[in-house]
Amino acid sequence: MLDVQGSDAPLTICPNGNPSSECSHCKVRALSICSALEGDEVQALDKITRHISFAKHETLFAQGDLLDAVYNITSGSVRLVKLLPDGRRQIVGFALPGDFLGLSMSERNGFSAEALSVTATCQFPRKDFSALLDAKPHLLRRLHSMASHELSLAQDQMVILGRRTAEEKVASFLLGLRKRWARIDGSTVRAPLPMSRQDIGDFLGLTVETVSRMMTKLARDKVIVIVPDGVRLLDPARLEALAET
Repeated sequence: MLDVQGSDAPLTICPNGNPSSECSHCKVRALSICSALEGDEVQALDKITRHISFAKHETLFAQGDLLDAVYNITSGSVRLVKLLPDGRRQIVGFALPGDFLGLSMSERNGFSAEALSVTATCQFPRKDFSALLDAKPHLLRRLHSMASHELSLAQDQMVILGRRTAEEKVASFLLGLRKRWARIDGSTVRAPLPMSRQDIGDFLGLTVETVSRMMTKLARDKVIVIVPDGVRLLDPARLEALAET
């Protein structure tokens, strides 16, 4: 973990600004809760912010640890992992730039967060962030809006796990990622996959062999083309038809 606040290392986030005004220039601000803040409010948030980078595979926080900080992902990607009592793991989600982690009402983390790539974050002490929410009702409304969206995603995931075929699950996953990345970089045909096939399988309730077989089938059917960093959608309409079956 690298804390870049006050160091001589080049800042990996908000490169157009400086440590005292990075929030104003943050590239993912429009995607996150911070978009509800303006002017002096942004400066107030900046005062409680630490800019921390995590190496690939490094843990942001572990399941069961005290939930004492909130994280905004500003670059990179994170897998969210829950360990079951019998030792098995379940991937419960993937965090991308603009996503907030640590907003649960619980006192301890319900899952672990692990960097899939070099990941930059803004970290806020939970106590200070909660005080800011109390003082800024419009920030709290933005938080409620994001929570409602995440609940909708969780409900969709329940349907995918319980009622879809393997091919439909993979198609839905790729479309969902494409939509999330499109909010970040504007691309409508690209879906980066920083996670492994095993991660995808653990998220979708499939074996790694099944995930690989479905990806190969979609590529053979010219629905997608597999590229080094993920996939490109050759036939989005057909993929959407599969996902909506």
